[in-house]
Amino acid sequence: MNVISQDSLLVIGAYGALGAAYLVVVPLVLYFWMNRRWTVMGKLERLGIYGLVFLFFPGLILFAPFLNFRLSGQGDV
Repeated sequence: MNVISQDSLLVIGAYGALGAAYLVVVPLVLYFWMNRRWTVMGKLERLGIYGLVFLFFPGLILFAPFLNFRLSGQGDV
């Protein structure tokens, strides 16, 4: 008796892959893109990044406590 069919496993795998992309992959790429381009972004690029931040907010919140992208200071203060 086959409890879970192959089609069901395919659907579960697709949901898992989409969930991992939404909560892990895209937010990490977005974090590192913002870190690299923050001071040189144009208006439209910044608008697009803000839109992506709104779209992928749950994943960004998951990584926020672990990532620190504060700008470096001018030396010892």
